[in-house]
Amino acid sequence: MCGIVAYLGPDEAIGFLVGGLKRLEYRGYDSAGVALVHGGGPGAPPASFEVVKRAGKVVNLEAALAAPNGAPRPKLGIAHTRWATHGPPTDVNAHPHLSQNGRIAVVHNGVIENFAALRESLQRKGYTPVSQTDTELFAHLVEDVQTKEKLPIDAAVRLALTQVQGAFGIAVISLDEPDVLIAARRGSPLIMGVSDPSDSSAPAAYFIASDASAVVEHTRHVIYFEDSEMAVIRPGGYEIMTLGNVTLTREVEQLELSLAQIQKGSFKHFMLKEIMEQPEALRNCMRGRLLVPAVGTDASPPGGQGPRICFGGLEPLMPRLASARRFVFCACGTSWHAALVGEYLIEQLAGINVEVEYASEFRYRNPILQKAEGDEDIVFVVSQSGETADTLAAAQFARRKGILAIGICNVVGSSIARETDAGIYLHAGPEIGVASTKAFTAQITCLTMLALKLGRYRGVISEEQFTEHVRALVSLPDKMALIFEQADKIYEMSRVYRAYRSFLPVVVIAPRCDATYDKLRSNIQEVLARGGTVIAITETDNDDLDAECEYVIKIPLVADFLSPILTVVPLQLLSYYIADMRGCDVDQPRNLAKSVTVE
Repeated sequence: MCGIVAYLGPDEAIGFLVGGLKRLEYRGYDSAGVALVHGGGPGAPPASFEVVKRAGKVVNLEAALAAPNGAPRPKLGIAHTRWATHGPPTDVNAHPHLSQNGRIAVVHNGVIENFAALRESLQRKGYTPVSQTDTELFAHLVEDVQTKEKLPIDAAVRLALTQVQGAFGIAVISLDEPDVLIAARRGSPLIMGVSDPSDSSAPAAYFIASDASAVVEHTRHVIYFEDSEMAVIRPGGYEIMTLGNVTLTREVEQLELSLAQIQKGSFKHFMLKEIMEQPEALRNCMRGRLLVPAVGTDASPPGGQGPRICFGGLEPLMPRLASARRFVFCACGTSWHAALVGEYLIEQLAGINVEVEYASEFRYRNPILQKAEGDEDIVFVVSQSGETADTLAAAQFARRKGILAIGICNVVGSSIARETDAGIYLHAGPEIGVASTKAFTAQITCLTMLALKLGRYRGVISEEQFTEHVRALVSLPDKMALIFEQADKIYEMSRVYRAYRSFLPVVVIAPRCDATYDKLRSNIQEVLARGGTVIAITETDNDDLDAECEYVIKIPLVADFLSPILTVVPLQLLSYYIADMRGCDVDQPRNLAKSVTVE
């Protein structure tokens, strides 16, 4: 939640700042703002800030920015798109925030938990906050520390952060040092992009962002900040240190993300694009993991006979996973729902007891976890972004207790990927729409592969059953693609129901392979007896419901344990079309954000 971008380099900053905010708007879209540093160089006028902030989306900010007049534009700036936590979305509460003397500007992602105590302390010293935010208090705090201790801006920021409780990702600029950019994080994601290090002929450019999507257009060379780290960036280079002032050496990594992956292309919304990308996302999820000889051949995958499922990072842990007493899945939102499906899959196919917990509750209720060898509890944390604050905290809690923590996430290099003992990447590609689609089906696909692998390892399913199940899983992307042939039918259904406000049709997922199918048919009759309207989702060879339901959407035949992956696709399309027809903001629903990086 909230998006930070900052730039220091040889080019005008404003283009990167506004473009970066647009890429990050899925993280928060209540308000947006920029602060640019004018002047301050040799022979230039004294340094001054240009601060522009607007409630609403980034387009409102863009319209308020001064039009280029041919004069040189600043080459250092910070910007922010907000998801409100302290104070409503207004121009005044939008970031960046200035210190009382107007010489320090701050953008911040996270929550300062001791903001009430800080506000009281600063007010006693004569500081007068003009906004309701916790972030403004940090700007005043830095000024107070700098004035009292007579420190340079980097040391003042570092010392001020020792007085802050809670999570933060910050970027800070100061008129006293108008060519310095400072960034720091604790609990909230932050990366630094650098221009090509091998190109010594061009002046270096530095980018700070909450997410790689904001920098990939400009560089693929990045450094991921760890918790309690800070960077001090100047035109000639940068230093990275801990908040305890210990200098660090960090490797520059290569982004796997491409610009094309985060663009809508010909689609009206990211959500529709990501729904349609699901067959390929599932193939990528399985690629290199499902090793299956072609049907009707004697060919075997490398390393052994018959089909195999391989998770590189989990292979050394398979004996511990297979002998575990219990799996505890911790997740939030859509990932929590995927974990619920995983609970059924793992218990049915692998015979291991599974519990699913809201990560936000797990981390605070002091759960009882067992770590006896051969009879241990293992914690799995599931998150699309890999940055969900409560889920990350659940992983950290487990590891502090000596419990093995496994991460399942989509974003390479994310905090959960770095702070768990091992894990599984979804490889679903970037998901920009706030409503999760392809990440959800990829999560279930990964959990299905894990359940099958453990089931065969433990002898719960036979080699014959395993082979049949793996082949069924491999065929799933092609079967999913067939559902899109009914998109026009689902669109027409949406036209019928888009205006309904006093009631809605009842949607029944009723595959005949389901053990409760007969009971579901009785439920349909109950709805009809009360004058309700039913939309049913069932298999292509099932005509039982045609005469009973107003609409029937038919999916290809699959085994019962795979049906959740297919039955959700018509629901995604139905919800998308109805929302779009009703004029809803599909990609950025009100009061929601994609990556919840605060509690």
